[in-house]
Amino acid sequence: MPGLWFEEFEIGKVYSHPITRTVTEMDNMMFSCLTMNPQPLHIDRHFAAQTEWGQPLMNSLFTLGLMIGISVNDLTLGTTIANLGMTDVKFPAPLFQGDTVNVTTEVMAKRESKSRPEAGIVDFQHKAFKQDGTLVAECRRQAFMRKRPA
Repeated sequence: MPGLWFEEFEIGKVYSHPITRTVTEMDNMMFSCLTMNPQPLHIDRHFAAQTEWGQPLMNSLFTLGLMIGISVNDLTLGTTIANLGMTDVKFPAPLFQGDTVNVTTEVMAKRESKSRPEAGIVDFQHKAFKQDGTLVAECRRQAFMRKRPA
């Protein structure tokens, strides 16, 4: 699997993920509809044009999911057991349709599992930026990771 095993994570290491993604109106509409979120700030161009943003904002939960998803191929594909939680989720600047997202991840901490000797817990700090370098999202995430098989 391309994901890393628990033992391979080094505290302080920063990964700049090569995958980038331009977000679209369809992303915003589909995600908002799939999650039953009728917020006009995301799905009504006329309404959003009258706000301080002047255009629709990308759904923040889409942005969160995209940020974490971009990291999967490099870090956890096939080697994660589960997400344990996300904290300190922030959206310091708006993300709009047509912006291109890139992501970094820093390994903040890791520890052996107390209940499962074949696993460990890794703390990640994910950050998403748009094309001009503006930070648009960040969160701390704990992942339950497999150790390398014996």
